[in-house]
Amino acid sequence: MMDRQSTETPPAATWRGDLLLLALVFGVVNFFLLGRLPLANPDESRYAEIPREMLASGDWVTPRLNATPYFEKPPLVYWTVGISRVLFGPGEFAVRLTPTLFGLGGVLLTYAAARRLHGRLAGLLAAIVLGSSLLYLVLSRILLLDMAVSVLMTATLFCFILGLREPTHSPSSGQSGSRRRWWFLGLYASAALATLAKGLIGLLLPGAVMFLWLLVFNQWRRLLPMHLAAGGLLFLAVAAPWHMLAAQRNPGWLHFYFVHEHWERFTTTTHNRAAPAWFFIPIILAGLFPWVGFLGGAVREALAGGWARRRENADAWFLVMWIGFVFLFFSKSQSKLIPYILPVFPPLAVLIGAWLARRWEEGAVARLRFGLGVFSFGCGLLGFAVLVAVLKPGVIQDPAQAMALWPYGLALTAILFVGGVAAPWAARVRGLPAGLGTITATIIGFFAVVVVAAPEFQRAGTKSLAIAARAQLQPPDRVYHYWAFFHDFVYYTERPVGLVSYTDELEVQFLAPAERAARFIDDAELRRQWLEPGRVWLVVRKSDQFQPKSVFADPAFRYHLIAESRAHSLISNQP
Repeated sequence: MMDRQSTETPPAATWRGDLLLLALVFGVVNFFLLGRLPLANPDESRYAEIPREMLASGDWVTPRLNATPYFEKPPLVYWTVGISRVLFGPGEFAVRLTPTLFGLGGVLLTYAAARRLHGRLAGLLAAIVLGSSLLYLVLSRILLLDMAVSVLMTATLFCFILGLREPTHSPSSGQSGSRRRWWFLGLYASAALATLAKGLIGLLLPGAVMFLWLLVFNQWRRLLPMHLAAGGLLFLAVAAPWHMLAAQRNPGWLHFYFVHEHWERFTTTTHNRAAPAWFFIPIILAGLFPWVGFLGGAVREALAGGWARRRENADAWFLVMWIGFVFLFFSKSQSKLIPYILPVFPPLAVLIGAWLARRWEEGAVARLRFGLGVFSFGCGLLGFAVLVAVLKPGVIQDPAQAMALWPYGLALTAILFVGGVAAPWAARVRGLPAGLGTITATIIGFFAVVVVAAPEFQRAGTKSLAIAARAQLQPPDRVYHYWAFFHDFVYYTERPVGLVSYTDELEVQFLAPAERAARFIDDAELRRQWLEPGRVWLVVRKSDQFQPKSVFADPAFRYHLIAESRAHSLISNQP
């Protein structure tokens, strides 16, 4: 059965060895060239700049972006990035350390949960499936909030199902089992940290999954004791202080945070992130590559016997309900972004890892034929797409970029084509371990080449302009961004800027009217300041310089070009 538990207790040494091996392997993968790329706009630069401003101001309660209060999210990730900056400096490696460590922690958590549910081999395979899934690999290297909240929600739900499996009483003392108590305390602590990472969703989403599973499958008897008093106090001790201090220090915060950022984000399109209801289906299918072909068999076997045997398979149904509820919740939401669906990947990995472990023990390579076929087809399709992109003129519009990507494209195509052919052959001739090892090696090799090639296709930023400006900027100088807000410029210059005819998502309502008027100006005010004696700097997209309604359309608007990059210009009213 999918939810059976091993009758043998593996020695502690295997736990330590497995965790160390997984940490080493996926640590190497995730840390590979981690600090090579400049911070991307807008998300990475935003979530790096807020902790930088926390450190500069000494205020760890009120997040600020461009010297403007920024309350869209709670501060846990800001705090961890700030600590990393203190320990390792301001470089990109330190900034991205938070998602990478959380991603690695998620792999180890999945190993531990799958091992307790299904045995050691299932734990190892589940960890490999999660750590080498394409979307998980990518998001483990990008500074977003989603990896942190996903791992913490995963810890909450794993603590719940594993805590329920522990005996309620110790046979020797007749008192509540200590291991069960620790699992439940871990649940409350993880939920509190998830709430500090991304708001009430960190509590409400896992809470809804647990409640619905208990209700639908009538598992209430397994719930007690749930250590509610101690756990509730622990949750409040972790999650409540920041919320209370933020509300005390910032009038208007309560309505903005709980209504605008929680209720309206889910129920309205006010955040301009609407997408069709099926949006996350292709994201899951593509993001679970190269293991997606094994998902159908894993789910069917997990739910063997169907609804009639749901109580016997209650633990397996918990994973399925976890996946289904998170998927439906975000599909219903009016705000959709790719990383939102990340919390379904750990339970998917457990289902697939347990199914693969049983095939491994049976030596049933034939039952993997469909999954191997999907892997081969996916490799062929992706490899062909890469080949067309780098060889067909016009697909990549910039000829210099196309030329630079040509050798990487050939390497990616070779890896995919060879892996797509080799994996089924290895499984058939050498056995299941060889086949699964080939799949893992293929995706890791593919990802490594993508990381090496990333500077050639990363979206253009303003880091080079920021470095040029920082060498010349004087305290009285005024700096503006024209019709945009370039978060990375603020991070790399370490000083706030004004915006011209633009506010981005800065929460200007928390600024005093005089300060708001001074820092957020229109084109007419820019023209007036441009003619004054003081020095004014302007960062502008090159494409905006050709807009007929921009100040650049006026021949009387004279400027000096200080520096330029592929897509942006740094200009000034003085040489």
